[in-house]
Amino acid sequence: MPQNAIPIPINQRRYIVYLLIGAVMISFSGVWVTVSHVSPATSAFYRALFGSFFLMAGALWRREIRWLSWRQNKLILFCGGFLALDLTFYHYGIQFVGPGLGTILPNFQVFLMALAGALFFKEKLRPVYWGAVPLGIAGLMLVVGVAWQELDHTYKLGIYAGLAASVCYTAFLLSLRKLQSDEAAASFFNVLLMVSLTTALCIGLEMLLAGISFTLPDARAILSLSALGLFSQCAGWILIATALPHIRVSLSGLILLLQPLLSFVWDVLFFDRPTTALNWFGVGIVLAAIYMGTVGGKQRR
Repeated sequence: MPQNAIPIPINQRRYIVYLLIGAVMISFSGVWVTVSHVSPATSAFYRALFGSFFLMAGALWRREIRWLSWRQNKLILFCGGFLALDLTFYHYGIQFVGPGLGTILPNFQVFLMALAGALFFKEKLRPVYWGAVPLGIAGLMLVVGVAWQELDHTYKLGIYAGLAASVCYTAFLLSLRKLQSDEAAASFFNVLLMVSLTTALCIGLEMLLAGISFTLPDARAILSLSALGLFSQCAGWILIATALPHIRVSLSGLILLLQPLLSFVWDVLFFDRPTTALNWFGVGIVLAAIYMGTVGGKQRR
């Protein structure tokens, strides 16, 4: 081990493994959505619904299902509503720009979370944060192409959807943080179950109003969306949430970059996304900027 390396405590290595596995699981989200061949709203609905089934099984096994207070249920409604918007925008982004870029864009939430921390929780933004934002934008332009006017309308809609997902995901995380700060809602399985059910309900209402079909056309759609619910909405989420409090921010931020990076790799490998060396360079810049944003907004005043 190099002399300047920071040793990793043995009891922390287990949580690093949790984080790695969780990041890999969630990196396949775009793959499962794409191969399901259903509408973005439909895939988002079944992601939340199937995820709820798995979460309910876990909550029942751990005997953690409990009724929450009215105030907590209001927060659940906020969490579920924002997550419903996030998943809907995210899945539309996947449809319009592919699972790779469609997953990278929502990760811009790290900049918004850091900014929210400074505005609402008295967290001091480090200088590295202010360099990360323009760096992320520059990297994004290299990924999508600097000639914005030459991109077709659908591709632009996908970029807007991905960025909108980052805004909604930020609102969801802030609501979840408030909810989890209440000791009465300490059961993590119970909270995630209620949020996931609320998310499915919100997306289901949206589908009814828009006349979108709930039908899953074949076994491939059922299996891919079941995998999406199990690995992305349930297992990956739980592993990451369990590990984060036990790992320093800089290391966890670095490990979590696997998720958008692998999503882009799967897009290239499985769906033949045309990618130049300049695009890959842009991906690297974006990931570096996301990491800088992760570690740039965690210092208390």
